[in-house]
Amino acid sequence: MANLLEQDITGKIGTQKYLCTISWRNGKLVMDEPKSIGGNDLGPDPYSTLLASLAGCTLSTLRMYIDRKGWDIPEINISLNFSQKQNDELETTISRAISFSNEITTEQKERLLLIAEKCPISKLLKNKITINTQL
Repeated sequence: MANLLEQDITGKIGTQKYLCTISWRNGKLVMDEPKSIGGNDLGPDPYSTLLASLAGCTLSTLRMYIDRKGWDIPEINISLNFSQKQNDELETTISRAISFSNEITTEQKERLLLIAEKCPISKLLKNKITINTQL
C-alpha cells in the first residue's frame, strides 16, 4: 500500500515537558499541553490538532464545492469539540457545527451537509484505522 504523503511527518521532543516540534514538507508546528496538566500552552495539544485537521479539511472541501457551484457564500465557519464515554469500548463523538456568512437554502444546506461528510479526513476518521508502531 502506497503512502499518501510525499514525505513523512516527523516530530521530536526534548527535555521541556510536553513541548513537541512537528515537521512536514516545508514547515514546523509546535505542540504543547495546557498549563492545567503541566505544559506551557505554547501550541495546540494533540486533541486540538486532530480537530484542526478535520476543521481545515471540512472547510477546504466545502469551499471547493461552493466555488464550483458558483454559490455566493463568502465565508464558512466551523466549530468542533469531542466527548468520550467508556462502555465496553471507548466511544468518541466529535461534534462539528458549520455556519455560513450568508443565508443558504434548504437544498444547499442538505447538499453541503453531505459534502462535509465526504471530506477526506471525515472519511479517514470514520473508517477502520490500524497503527503500525516500530521501535
